[in-house]
Amino acid sequence: MNEQPWLRHYDAEVPREVALPADHLYGLLERAARSHPRGTATLFYGARLDYRGLKRAADAFAGSLAALGVQRGDRVALILPNIPAYPIAHFGTLRIGAVLVPTNPLYVERELEHQLRDAGAETAVIFDKLYPRLAAVRERTPVKRVIVAEARTFLPPLLRLVLWIKERGGFRPNPAQGVLRLADLLRGPAGDSDPAPVSPDDTAILLYSGGTTGVSKGAELTHRNALVNVAQVRAWLWQMQDRQETILCALPFFHSYGMTTALHLAPLLASTMLLLPRFDLNEVVARIGKHRPTIFCGVPSMYNAINHHPKANRETVGSIRLCVSGGSGLPEEVQKRFESLTGASLVEGYGLSEASPVTHVNPMAGRRKLGSIGLPIPGTEARIVDPLTRSPLGPGHEGELAVRGPQVMRRYWNRPEETAAALHDGWLLTGDIAVMDEEGYFRIVDRRKDVIISAGMNIYPREIEEVLLQHPKVMEAAVIGIPSRLREEVVKAFLVARPGETVTRAEVLEFCRDKLARYKLPREVELRDALPKSIVGKVLKRVLREEERSR
Repeated sequence: MNEQPWLRHYDAEVPREVALPADHLYGLLERAARSHPRGTATLFYGARLDYRGLKRAADAFAGSLAALGVQRGDRVALILPNIPAYPIAHFGTLRIGAVLVPTNPLYVERELEHQLRDAGAETAVIFDKLYPRLAAVRERTPVKRVIVAEARTFLPPLLRLVLWIKERGGFRPNPAQGVLRLADLLRGPAGDSDPAPVSPDDTAILLYSGGTTGVSKGAELTHRNALVNVAQVRAWLWQMQDRQETILCALPFFHSYGMTTALHLAPLLASTMLLLPRFDLNEVVARIGKHRPTIFCGVPSMYNAINHHPKANRETVGSIRLCVSGGSGLPEEVQKRFESLTGASLVEGYGLSEASPVTHVNPMAGRRKLGSIGLPIPGTEARIVDPLTRSPLGPGHEGELAVRGPQVMRRYWNRPEETAAALHDGWLLTGDIAVMDEEGYFRIVDRRKDVIISAGMNIYPREIEEVLLQHPKVMEAAVIGIPSRLREEVVKAFLVARPGETVTRAEVLEFCRDKLARYKLPREVELRDALPKSIVGKVLKRVLREEERSR
């Protein structure tokens, strides 16, 4: 049997391998600024920053970090939406050899505290509106210095003035307590010193993933991991043209998917990032119509939402040419309707944070299979293994998907047992049940049975259950995902109250509101006398899911 049958189905323009980079991530920005200095790097509510200006700002930030005592290998958390501060802090941190810790800005205090402590982050760059959240837990974290970014710093002059008046001057720094304003740090000289001597095998990023257990852990990605993955994406999306593209940055940069397919891909192409701090549908459609982006990597719920917007048509959204969908399965109806609406090519792919993240994509011009995640991308191996013995299985057999390639993480941060369970002879066990056909196309059968996927974000039931069980009236809790037309799945909680107690949905939501990010909150709550259990007392979520499907 041909061990890599998928190679026969690559587009003719796609190579079988990509060269392993001998560089570091900061080089992406450095080369773009050299080759296309006046090209627009970021576009943010009409304010443009060219690559020369982006590099100058990143270099100034790097110099300020060094002056503050940040050294090579230190962890720097970025708690930011998609605003120009993100690429500035991202590449500035990499320039001095420090390690990035992308952090979800939707995290509540408990979640934020855990990640900062686990990473050992002594520096945090945070959006000004989120600063009170960090301030509340800072004493329980290693954070020594906080750098606050204000959106108005990067807006056009008129909008900046309006926001300044509205906020009555905005955030006030407190250097004595290690609280600084990003805008002040960017006024410093960029300096002429060379970037830190960083090896391609040095750790560049700690990308936190809950994995199959729900225990948040950081995937250690090296400079080479991240660089080779964006090179693989570039090779696969061969229709892209250097200096000509505008990427719609609707996926958050803190997520591995948005990081690779936008934040890293744009400077590789010396092309423009159209920044969207959040996915507001009306704003998305308006900005596509105004700024004419050409590339859009998103999740199914984003494409589905655009499909149903009353103003979405070939004139308003037809500039988009190339799209990849990931995060969850792409429904055939959504794919066909979006392609008809825009004229774009929309294909389904697959990845996970531990692989930087992209491992599979359907061909852009060649044969694609609906319901399939496509083919392993250049330099990537994939196989199906028996979940118990880890022995390889042939085509047509369901088993666990395993991948191997230069984009696979080094290890989990400070978690040797989890690393040993996930990595075997270079193969990463994804935890997803899949099947490969005779032609080398892969299809996901079950995505980590308990994990809920909502708008492309992983939600781990165990975490929500632990919060629910803290409620004084709750005796038992089970959480599953139920289908949602707009968000793939939403959270449903099944609760058993303590004897003599009753609990309402309103009480549950109020209790959870400051303990869970908004997208993790239960949308439905069902009270029961008992939960279905196995003979050993384990809650049978399979039964709960079957009951929901039968409804």
